[in-house]
Amino acid sequence: MTNYHTHTLFCDGRCQMRDHIRFAISRGFTSLGFSSHAPLPFPTAWTMEWDRMNDYLSEFHRMRRLYGRRIELYIGLEIDYLDEGHHPALSCFANLPLDYRIGSVHLLRNPAGQIVDADLSADKFRQMVDKHFEGDVCEAVRQYYARSMAMLHYGGFDIVGHADKVHYNASYVRPGIMDEPWYDTLVRTYFEDIARRGLQMEINTKAYEDLGVFYPDVRYFSFLHDLGIRVQVNTDAHYPDRIDSGREAALYALRRAGYRHVMEMHGGEWIEVVCQSDS
Repeated sequence: MTNYHTHTLFCDGRCQMRDHIRFAISRGFTSLGFSSHAPLPFPTAWTMEWDRMNDYLSEFHRMRRLYGRRIELYIGLEIDYLDEGHHPALSCFANLPLDYRIGSVHLLRNPAGQIVDADLSADKFRQMVDKHFEGDVCEAVRQYYARSMAMLHYGGFDIVGHADKVHYNASYVRPGIMDEPWYDTLVRTYFEDIARRGLQMEINTKAYEDLGVFYPDVRYFSFLHDLGIRVQVNTDAHYPDRIDSGREAALYALRRAGYRHVMEMHGGEWIEVVCQSDS
């Protein structure tokens, strides 16, 4: 078992690196990667600040010295696309000694140009759409995908983080939106661009236990397979006991969609590993 999307107290996680590592070892994990939310140009409650970066890297290497014989440990960042001035390809991120980088979109801009957090619970997402987009969830979704496509254009990362994460909240605000042709076209166009660029995509299982959904939605797993997109299963764990949350269900769904291999990092390299589940 593996997980490469893991958060600790260096950002919005709820535990130390050591807690995740000990729990992963107890569950039989073979490798584990940390991916703190990278600094943004302004302070937030959920991202790491630049003045903690050296501490983040130092603590990781201390953990690797302590536990490296029991589990493979890797260090990364989850880096937000904000605009042409802040994205994963910036030299400040590219020059860091990381094993991998996850590119994600959490933030939008309202018509007034204000930055808006879109990574919210369903109720708060509805309130955000009402307040900042005059109730037009379609406009919020279109911007989410425009920003996601721009992130692909700039590059600078290895793994696409929680693609189509907007689908659950958008469906809450506008039931049936995923079945509307324009929405489906946006999603498929995005995935086709990911395939053309040869990027890996994570199947993010963070919400599976609570909401029964994956990011991206399971309806697209067969399409991802047909495009030849390499996938890995990540739990986006903020708590140690969520380190393998939804993983088995995701592997089972991937096998049903035609996947026979998932990507894992071993010996410092991404390799294909047989996609196995107990289901």
